[in-house]
Amino acid sequence: MATGSEHGLRNIVWQRIKDTVIEDCRNSRGWKLLILDQFTTKLLSSCCKMSDLTCERITIVEDLFKNREPVPEMKAVYFISPVKKSVEALCSDFKNKPKYKAALVYFTDYCPDELFNKMKTDCGKLIRICKEININFLPKESQVFVLDNSAAFRSIYSSSSEDRQSTLEAIADQIVTVCATLEENPGVRYKREPLDNTKLLAELVDTKLAKHYEMDEKCKKKGKTHAQLLIIDRGFDPVSPILHELTYQAMAYDVIPIENDVYKYQTKEGPTSKEKEAFLNEDDELWVKLRHMHIAEVAEQIPKQLKEISSNKKRPDEKITISGLSQLMKKMPGFRKQVAQKTIHLNLAEDCMNHFQLSVEKLCKAEQDLANGCDAEGQKVKDPMRTLLPVLLHSHSTDDKIRAVLLYIFSLNGITEENLNKLIQHVKIENEREIILNWKDLGVPIISTQSFFQQRKPTRRDRSHEERYNLSRWTPVIKDVMEDTLENKLDSREWPHQSECPSAWNGSGAVRHSARQKHKPSNPDDRKGGSRLIIFIIGGVSYSEMRCAYEVTQGVKSCEVIIGSTHIVTPKSLLDDIKLLNKRPVEPFKIIDESCNA
Repeated sequence: MATGSEHGLRNIVWQRIKDTVIEDCRNSRGWKLLILDQFTTKLLSSCCKMSDLTCERITIVEDLFKNREPVPEMKAVYFISPVKKSVEALCSDFKNKPKYKAALVYFTDYCPDELFNKMKTDCGKLIRICKEININFLPKESQVFVLDNSAAFRSIYSSSSEDRQSTLEAIADQIVTVCATLEENPGVRYKREPLDNTKLLAELVDTKLAKHYEMDEKCKKKGKTHAQLLIIDRGFDPVSPILHELTYQAMAYDVIPIENDVYKYQTKEGPTSKEKEAFLNEDDELWVKLRHMHIAEVAEQIPKQLKEISSNKKRPDEKITISGLSQLMKKMPGFRKQVAQKTIHLNLAEDCMNHFQLSVEKLCKAEQDLANGCDAEGQKVKDPMRTLLPVLLHSHSTDDKIRAVLLYIFSLNGITEENLNKLIQHVKIENEREIILNWKDLGVPIISTQSFFQQRKPTRRDRSHEERYNLSRWTPVIKDVMEDTLENKLDSREWPHQSECPSAWNGSGAVRHSARQKHKPSNPDDRKGGSRLIIFIIGGVSYSEMRCAYEVTQGVKSCEVIIGSTHIVTPKSLLDDIKLLNKRPVEPFKIIDESCNA
């Protein structure tokens, strides 16, 4: 049960694809053409490179929904989702004059009988292989997975939703493929509050897991394995995805406009500047090393590493600047790749630090005091409004003020409607008040009522001895849950068992290390044969919560923590989802040219 970027979930998924799709290609002679739909394109991109496919005799990769030139002498490998649109596109390729010699078809999940029968009728004679490989999720990182379903947020939480049950059914199916890929049949637990989504999903997952392992004749793991699956609702911890985080990855995705993991930056080449792009993923070893560090440490690390390179050319005392790096690469072609990689992160770290100095630093003290309920000296915050007021009076952006107001409301477990109206007027969001009010649909107290006051906040672990930065004192609640699970301290009244794993499972024993203490990371090979803790958060996982999975795993030797969700959220994307939660989606429309009908 090795972990780490070279051993983790991405590698497990790629190995499974190689053992099924690629292995069949090897057994079938000749070069192949691979056809993907939107989801499988993301899936393959998340776990392999084009060069990996070329090594396996796949010479062309094409989009299922685009016009393609027929290649009648080649066999086509279809790796697609078992949905109507994809199956119909497959059938159309063989409807009249077949585009390819034959088809090898691989579905990410169980194919419904209706679609399977259509495919069998329309092009069954030309299908040489048809398999369901049970990988209906994206391995975003070595210990992180997503279901690529951000639309589930509205379906589950909107008060006007009509498809909550079917959405939970689909999510359960996808979670089962995660467990199947990991070869686990975990015991299932769920957080009882604030909503009933977790209970419903736990029941569905457990039922579907049992059915999956009954039907899988090859699988030897019919009973429960040494693994636990915890299901949690997004409203369980509203603070972590809203707070300004100062660890590298979480901060970068918060304050920098990074889309689809692509960071765009400017470099100077002579008198002109040029825009470049960099992918922030686990193929970048430096990114993996730095992503969970505090930005202050990152800002020290990168120049230090660059000086180590430049010292080889007897330039140890020269100040490292972005503009000087292009000259360094020209003079040191042998170190070009190392310098180029560090240039990316020097740019990104400087961008983050610029935002920190411009506005984030001023926000962090107030946010940390509100989130923790005490200041850096450990003194209780007696009047949260006095903490909030400087933020409201400063010229911060409206979004930053909204985040501070939310943290204030969360700290009090809801406020009166009168006080809420005053805050909304002060921030000048009278026409966007849903961005605050709609949190109630996640089970988060916004307007204080008797019933909401009965909902108590989770008891937190004392981490005062771990704190190294006054502006980074908050620890996501999920980390407490992870450590409590591994120490068998979860209250079964708050965390009921839908099903239990073997009684011998006790996680890893006591978690003796803190992620913020300097400790030696456990060796991935030490975890082979150990247990797994799988966390699933309905409604989005934040980058700070993702980091916790790695921190807890590093603190133990016999348990790997894997965390997943419907999608990954940033503060901006979550607030956008909240704001639009109860608004009707815009229906597509067509513009009709009436002159054509005249």
